[in-house]
Amino acid sequence: MKTSNILTTEQIKADRRSRKAALGSFVGAVVDWYDFLLYGITAALVFNTQFFPAASPTTGTLAAFATFGVGFLFRPLGGIVFGHFGDRLGRKRMLVITVFMMGISTAMIGLLPTYASIGWYAPLALVTLRALQGFAVGGEWGGAALMAVESAPEGKKAFYSSGVQVGYGVGLVLATGIVSILVHTLDNEAFMSWGWRVPFLVSIVLVLIALWIRSTMEESEEFVKKVGAHGEHKVKIPVLTALRKHPKSFLLIIALRMAEMFTMYIVTAFALSYSTTNLGMSRDLFLNIGLLVGAVSCVTIPVFAIAADRIGQKRVYVTGALIGLLSAIPFFLALEARSVFWIVIFSLLLANIAHDMVVSVQQPLFTEFFGAEYRYSGAGVGYQFASVVCGGFTPFIATALLGVDGTWHAVAAYLAGGCLLSVIVASRMKMGAKAGQPIADHTYSQPAASKPAI
Repeated sequence: MKTSNILTTEQIKADRRSRKAALGSFVGAVVDWYDFLLYGITAALVFNTQFFPAASPTTGTLAAFATFGVGFLFRPLGGIVFGHFGDRLGRKRMLVITVFMMGISTAMIGLLPTYASIGWYAPLALVTLRALQGFAVGGEWGGAALMAVESAPEGKKAFYSSGVQVGYGVGLVLATGIVSILVHTLDNEAFMSWGWRVPFLVSIVLVLIALWIRSTMEESEEFVKKVGAHGEHKVKIPVLTALRKHPKSFLLIIALRMAEMFTMYIVTAFALSYSTTNLGMSRDLFLNIGLLVGAVSCVTIPVFAIAADRIGQKRVYVTGALIGLLSAIPFFLALEARSVFWIVIFSLLLANIAHDMVVSVQQPLFTEFFGAEYRYSGAGVGYQFASVVCGGFTPFIATALLGVDGTWHAVAAYLAGGCLLSVIVASRMKMGAKAGQPIADHTYSQPAASKPAI
């Protein structure tokens, strides 16, 4: 009877820790993605004229998207720094720092003078703050994913860690929603002069909420068991250990993230600029699509995560990447036809079916590639490096490809090619039938031998 009571008490504590870790990861992800995505939305509407007015419209848009990509360049550095200390000192401390740094840099963007006030110092300051955003978010995903995955009950790791990606959808809804409200309530002159600053300043409130919640989280139990509460059994240089033991895992993460990054950023960033600049469509359309995509993802990502826990990560991932591949050309045909109905349908197929199926399995899948002693560095750096290679400059590359022959064909091929590579790599991965039960090469119980094979 005593044993039963002890087990029940321990189970209650474990459940409470799991829920707190999932909530803390989710709320922090909301703040970080709100801040990060807000820049991308504003870059397409404001920064090209307010910070790069000396350039032509196309060049100004390219410059704005280039600064959007700068944030991605600094994400691997953030992954290395926060991953290093996260593997040595713990996940919780780093997650408090990342959300604070992200909020401050975002609020400062909202206070920046424009080019008309201080000349080229304005875009220089904008790029610097965008770099700080990238550095902060670079340490966010690895820590948030690990806190959720390592604290989750067995057989529910995809579901419990899905909040990290749901946070993306909520952040997208908040960022797009606030901008949409301001666009509809202010005239263009007021929005361009001061209205666009309001969403950046709102970040201060969100950060205070996230800091309060994250301060109540407990450290990852798996980290405490494997490394020690204060890193007594820490690896000297975690990222180098991860690179030496699992070099192939970094390449796998890059290939597996292509379908995710291409589908989302083509729909939410590139298409907003393309539809308004090249097709003369209202900017409201893709702002509203962004709202819809974010809202729907709050349902689809957890549902796909539950499916992954039950039928396997591989099946869910490959299905999503295939849908992205098959939707690429129809999406651009719908754009050219200016058919709002079909634009919405294929936007949802790309961003809520293809993208959400793919991201719903990433947290348990990527973290299983590495041992607990260097998992923050391995999974975090791999994830963020992939963001640079196939994410941050997607709107920039797509805009540049548009200028090759003046048509959308090269952009559609770019989107389809990325999804195809993801399908091929995922199809060849040797994984078990159930999520959390991959072949013995990369299980949680045997991290030292965790080399995923293809």
